[in-house]
Amino acid sequence: MAGDGTIGKACDVLEQVAAFQRPVRFGELLDSSDFPKASLYRFLQSLTNQGMLSYDPDRQTYSPGLRLVRLAHSAWTQSSLAPIARPILDMLSVETGETVHLAQLDASQVLYVDKRNAKNPVEMYSEAGKVGPAYCTGVGKAMLAYLDEGRLQKAISLQSFHRFTDHTLTSADVLRADLELIRNRGYAVDDEEHEPGIICIACPILTSGGRMLGAISVTGSTERMGFEQLEKWVPRVRQAAERIGAEAQAWRFPESRENRMQAS
Repeated sequence: MAGDGTIGKACDVLEQVAAFQRPVRFGELLDSSDFPKASLYRFLQSLTNQGMLSYDPDRQTYSPGLRLVRLAHSAWTQSSLAPIARPILDMLSVETGETVHLAQLDASQVLYVDKRNAKNPVEMYSEAGKVGPAYCTGVGKAMLAYLDEGRLQKAISLQSFHRFTDHTLTSADVLRADLELIRNRGYAVDDEEHEPGIICIACPILTSGGRMLGAISVTGSTERMGFEQLEKWVPRVRQAAERIGAEAQAWRFPESRENRMQAS
């Protein structure tokens, strides 16, 4: 972003390189970049010198550098729910036999933090590390529903409301009505809203004080099930979400001794 100056522009270049998901040549980056040739080259050189990017002189390609990988691993360990949730996701995956997702909000979009594939995998968009829309995914709506009004208003203003399928929610008013329903029943659904044939149920991951940390979902295919089969897992998904929330709170938001004394 312009307000972030040089650091923001360098981060944009890092994201551009990472988005290719393969080593990429300068010409490919230039074709999709908003920066002039000289500026893009300067950012690439600086990022390479700092170890954030790696340059292969034989292939003349750029890829994420080892320093960036170390930082990413540290962020994954300290900031994401994945390390805490791993055994809970494993158990839920074995129990349901369906695809399980763990997600957090990133700039009002869904960041898939972890994933367990179904016994009989179904091809779908989501993968750990990918970013998806919040307004038309189960985990996205589960998280949006538990934001405070200020954060929710901002998040809704950043949704694209692109129509992916005939079931996609395409306006803020329709989304808000769905979020109210989610708050009332305690879980969200994705009724083929992002991808045809893909349905899911999702529960928010909350602290005891109601702070939203993320969401967890069980996803299936309409080729082999309907919502009546998927929704039988709601109590189990809710239980898993509550356990992740409790363990995350103990790890990241421990209750102080002073607060416990005041509560007693």
